[in-house]
Amino acid sequence: MPKPVRKVVFPVAGLGTRFLPATKAIPKEMLPLVDRPLLQHAVEEARAAGIEDFVFVTGRSKRAIEDHFDADTELNRTLEERGKADALEVVRDSEIAPGRCFYTRQQVPLGLGHAVWCARAVIGDEPFAIVLPDDFVQADTPCLKQMVEAYNEVGGNIVAVVDVPRERTSSYGILDVEKDDGRLATVRGLVEKPKPEEAPSTLSIIGRYILQPEVFDHLEKQQRGAGNEIQLTDAMAKLIGNQPFHGLRFEGTRFDCGDKVGFIEATLAHALKRPDMAGKVRDMLRKYC
Repeated sequence: MPKPVRKVVFPVAGLGTRFLPATKAIPKEMLPLVDRPLLQHAVEEARAAGIEDFVFVTGRSKRAIEDHFDADTELNRTLEERGKADALEVVRDSEIAPGRCFYTRQQVPLGLGHAVWCARAVIGDEPFAIVLPDDFVQADTPCLKQMVEAYNEVGGNIVAVVDVPRERTSSYGILDVEKDDGRLATVRGLVEKPKPEEAPSTLSIIGRYILQPEVFDHLEKQQRGAGNEIQLTDAMAKLIGNQPFHGLRFEGTRFDCGDKVGFIEATLAHALKRPDMAGKVRDMLRKYC
């Protein structure tokens, strides 16, 4: 059996410039899908996958993230005194247990690979997951749980993938596929943001990864790639041939919440899945459509 995946990294140091001015004072990861921040949805997905330790790579002005997952004893006491048991349960569900939550800073925005590298001391020599909260995945079985199940079958490294239109390959890390059974694709290469005419496939990596700790050996070299940033894709590509590497076509729908329209779509899709509000949301949509 492969070593278990117990730790997850959330790279959440970005400035959220596409959502200014809302993100001037509020971390973009704390923008809510209905009543839970994007980042809490990501944490809940990781919990469902059996993750025990949560590592947040933050930047300046991200204090709200730390406060959100902490225990607010005054709020809890007030809710308890007022008999608001349901609200108290919701608040306590957002807390991460002591000793299971770690914060480290990415002082300079040098790319996703650099952000992940900043978590190296906490990860140590264990396999670990990476979840990008901007990618919200709606699925009956949480996406990361599907990935852990696949990892337990094949070991090595696994990325979640979706097919994208060829004209959009220049926005993603793209797989060069050796073989493909329709669920798991064996990877022989990775290309970061290739031109459509040069892309080896249309299988695109989204914001879910399970990686072996050897990726840090390559990130340590701090080599710049596309956009003059330290690209995670470049470091992952160097693992291929030495370790198993697969792309998983997960079951579910991915929403790009780093995009304004994608964020609105994700909010509506999530609301329509909730029995407590689905009917009212449908009525509201009929009014405007």
